[in-house]
Amino acid sequence: MPGAPLPPPLWVCVSLEARPAKHNVQLVADVCHNLCDGSFDSVSTVSMDPQKLSAYQSSYDRIAEEYTARIAGELENKPLERMLLDQFAARVNGTGRVCDLGCGPGHVARYLHGRGVDIFGLDLSPGMLDQARKLNPNLEFQQGNMLALDVQDSAWSAIVAFYSIVHIPKADLPQALREMYRVLKPGGLLFLAFHLGDEVLHEENCWGRRISLDLVLFGRKEVERYLADAGFAIEDSLERDPYPPEVEYQSRRAYILARKPAPK
Repeated sequence: MPGAPLPPPLWVCVSLEARPAKHNVQLVADVCHNLCDGSFDSVSTVSMDPQKLSAYQSSYDRIAEEYTARIAGELENKPLERMLLDQFAARVNGTGRVCDLGCGPGHVARYLHGRGVDIFGLDLSPGMLDQARKLNPNLEFQQGNMLALDVQDSAWSAIVAFYSIVHIPKADLPQALREMYRVLKPGGLLFLAFHLGDEVLHEENCWGRRISLDLVLFGRKEVERYLADAGFAIEDSLERDPYPPEVEYQSRRAYILARKPAPK
């Protein structure tokens, strides 16, 4: 119910059933949601130049239909994510416009919309946006680049970004977070989810289609530092062990809730 008081925060360190560690290159498959096949190369640095941005866009255009078929229902098997999204919805309901940034097929936007949130999706890939519109005809989806949002200052009340920073080079993540800070209203919330790690990996084949994606893994404390540098106040932060292998790849995940402080 909009405006209802929140239960005690669920933002505590959660450990689900532990699973054996696997080689990190397999994580690339999970970032393309568990099912890409191909060879992976570690790379030391990446830069979000226009050519790379174009490659990311066209890569997701090529796999958008298959990606949507495989990932659009993932929240059904992820109770922690649903619980955290429910709490997020309770916080942002009635506060204004919310953006699902890097929305993919729009399943997170759909979930939050079902809980009364005034939300729209934004993604770089026209192909992915086509899938999102087919899956969610009652929601709005826009094309955009999180490094340079075509949005006025203080326009949004909140941002949810599930696994959306995975292609942002570490050198460019501060700019992405500054953009998020800029477009949020004072007091606005940012809810990030991401895979944990310290590598940059490269993927060139996904479900039999040629792509070119760099996958950047971050530490939780590392992202917290970037957020603080951008001006955010960290409200809560957690890590979790993976769900069973039939649900997802066996990597640890992180979730951070941050807030743009209101002027005193």
